[in-house]
Amino acid sequence: MSTHRFEPTILREYDVRGIVGESLFEADALALGRAFGTRLIRAGGRTVAVGFDGRPTSPALETKLVEGLLGCGLQIVRVGLGPTPMLSYAAKTLPTDGGVMVTGSHNPARHNGFKMTLQGKSFFGADIQALGTLAAEADFERGAGSKRDYDLQDAYAQRLADEFDGPTCALTIGWDPGNGAAGEILTRLIKRLPGRHHVINGAIDGTFPNHHPDPTVLENLAQLQTLVRDKRCDLGIAFDGDADRIGVVDGKGRALYADQLMLIYAEELLARMPGKPIIADVKSSQVLFDGVAKLGGRPVMWKTGHSLIKAKMAELKAPFAGEMSGHLFFADRYYGFDDALYAAVRLMRLLTVGHTSLAALRDRIPAVVNTPELRFACPEERKFAIVAEVLARQKAKGAEVSDIDGARVRSKAGWWLLRASNTQAVLVARCEAADEAGLAELKSTLVAELDASGVAPPPGL
Repeated sequence: MSTHRFEPTILREYDVRGIVGESLFEADALALGRAFGTRLIRAGGRTVAVGFDGRPTSPALETKLVEGLLGCGLQIVRVGLGPTPMLSYAAKTLPTDGGVMVTGSHNPARHNGFKMTLQGKSFFGADIQALGTLAAEADFERGAGSKRDYDLQDAYAQRLADEFDGPTCALTIGWDPGNGAAGEILTRLIKRLPGRHHVINGAIDGTFPNHHPDPTVLENLAQLQTLVRDKRCDLGIAFDGDADRIGVVDGKGRALYADQLMLIYAEELLARMPGKPIIADVKSSQVLFDGVAKLGGRPVMWKTGHSLIKAKMAELKAPFAGEMSGHLFFADRYYGFDDALYAAVRLMRLLTVGHTSLAALRDRIPAVVNTPELRFACPEERKFAIVAEVLARQKAKGAEVSDIDGARVRSKAGWWLLRASNTQAVLVARCEAADEAGLAELKSTLVAELDASGVAPPPGL
């Protein structure tokens, strides 16, 4: 294969991703297969698992990806159409040295991309950038590979169902996989679970005809909230396009943020494993960090990004971690990767064993007022500099500042955050306070900081 140059914007921090026909093409999938396959072989690997989601462009991209991997001399296990966690399960349980998932994740239908793991670890950051160099130099391994299809769906669905662990369940649950790649697995899973189940948008359709496939956006939960009310469900569960993000609605129709869910999971976990570290990203509520400490755990604030969270989790041997984007990672009875289907079954078990409702657990969480995650455009060459300027001014004022990932500033009123996105020309802001007066104070401080750096504040501030 000759040299190949990727459009620079598709080589992102955590994955390779672009708009098909504009920045991402089948030739990129072929080159990625050659480049990633080369890295895997040079790391001592020989076998790779490959899967794809339900987008119309995914089968063709998967075919070209496999062609590239074959050209390196690799043995390829094709697990076919399914969610990203099924590919992660394959990479953990089959004799493989890595995995590649063709998926656009929670993005619109025309987007697609590739998520990679190498020898049990996330493949991200500088490793992804190095693939561009390999392709540009055509510095590829060469050989004659082999491929085989492997139907993992029943084994994966059964592994998920095994987490329920036998307690009698009288729950009524609404499900919305959002026409994403989890649809078939969900069908197989609920046949193995007790309780009553109502599914909407279960057919896999990568054009996402009913709503955008991101359950962390409240408007995308509207159909599920209606289902919960109409069927009198105890809770509702939604997934994103590749089912590594979860969204949850309680029996009163209220959406729970991921940090609220994390506190619920942490309570059960820390009762069994006191003192363990629980990791959450810098966008998460102070209620979560304070709550983990009160429960006898060790709260750890870390950088946003599922690959970064997983790496920190492995470093600290943490049994549980998560981030506001709905990625939840369990390592005490599972494999440490983000699996929304597993998180759903674990929540069912938690409620059943605890003889409680999700609404009751939600009501126990201290009330705060906050902004949603506010994302607003900023020139790529300025975004990190702006955050650095804000940090310098706040530190000079003697403010209580965390610079783990951006500027998170805490005061008597609450806290606010300004960080630069690792993947887009975007700044991200969030504020949280105990009451509306405190929230107004935090917003005012953040607006003043943005003004000082010549940045117009976004709507919501």
